[in-house]
Amino acid sequence: MTQQWTSVLLLMQLSVYFSSGTCGKVLVWPTEYSHWMNMKTILDELVQRGHEVTVLASSASIVIDPSKTSAIKFEVYPTSLSKEEFDGVFIHLFHRAIYDVPKDTFWSHVSLIEEMKYEFTEIMRKLCKDAALNKKLMTKLQVSKFDVVLAGGIGFRADLLAEILKTPLVCSLHCSPGYTFEKHSGGLLFPPSYIPVVMSEFSDRMTFMERVKNMIHVLYYDFWFQAYDMKEWNQLYLEILGRPTTLYETMRKADMWLIRTYWDFEFPRPLLPNFDFVGGLHCKPAKPLPKEMEDFVQSSGENGVVVFSLGSMLSNMTEERANVIASALAQIPQKVLWRFDGKKPDTFGPNTRLYKWLPQNDLLGNKSQL
Repeated sequence: MTQQWTSVLLLMQLSVYFSSGTCGKVLVWPTEYSHWMNMKTILDELVQRGHEVTVLASSASIVIDPSKTSAIKFEVYPTSLSKEEFDGVFIHLFHRAIYDVPKDTFWSHVSLIEEMKYEFTEIMRKLCKDAALNKKLMTKLQVSKFDVVLAGGIGFRADLLAEILKTPLVCSLHCSPGYTFEKHSGGLLFPPSYIPVVMSEFSDRMTFMERVKNMIHVLYYDFWFQAYDMKEWNQLYLEILGRPTTLYETMRKADMWLIRTYWDFEFPRPLLPNFDFVGGLHCKPAKPLPKEMEDFVQSSGENGVVVFSLGSMLSNMTEERANVIASALAQIPQKVLWRFDGKKPDTFGPNTRLYKWLPQNDLLGNKSQL
């Protein structure tokens, strides 16, 4: 399905929250970085169609910049977190995910994932509390009478916001660890006999022992979320709402789940009608490459090219690791475009070019060479 038709389908489904022939008011609580990039594509389209969009952002926000758009309204709430602290947590977690997560044993793998998730969740709980306990902010949002809350990612707990405002909820995410939210809140079935748990690295054609290990993953994530992560969130929800409830219960009220991937990239599994795949919303038609880059790409011949990037968050790679990567890239027959901002590695090969920035969308749209 093309991006155009995917957007049309998505907007048709969102329109159920608005009266026929009228425009609606959408409140959005997005997560940072790539989550915001995907979300903003939806918001820009909603604005073009006449809907009023308000984005809730903290004063520590990194990539959500109100000065870069005039069509979308922003409601910025104060938090004791600084931008440096907030950004530092994301970068630290990204580095650990790239370099430190061991794959040799199950327990070493999931224990570090657990530590990283706990560190991330602590920051999310603080931001959630700073917003939800801000009486002036909540009063202003209640008076605005929004038609729907659009939740970006699984970070700031927009389900709590929708509960406070008594507003329909739409969740947008790629996946949650162990598919816990999709299962316990969305009601999706994930039979462990043929559906591998995310991050288990199994396929849907598992041996008997891999199925056993997959089941252990399922039980571990369910136990961990119920015993630790949910306990802290449920206590916060009790403090804010003044009545006992659970995170799973509030997320269960979501009317729609937008899954930011393609259905044909996923393993076959049972689905529900309120789950829709919206992968590729951030993709755009490719533009012509700069001449120097185009010449380098075309010089690759039949071997094609490799686009190598670790994202914008990774900026302080050690020289030793950069040399290892450069040495490996030098041994492949393809021409390599490497997004790298640092000292040129000593093992740098003639088939590799370094760039501080890469037009990835345009390179990936060059179908003749990739």
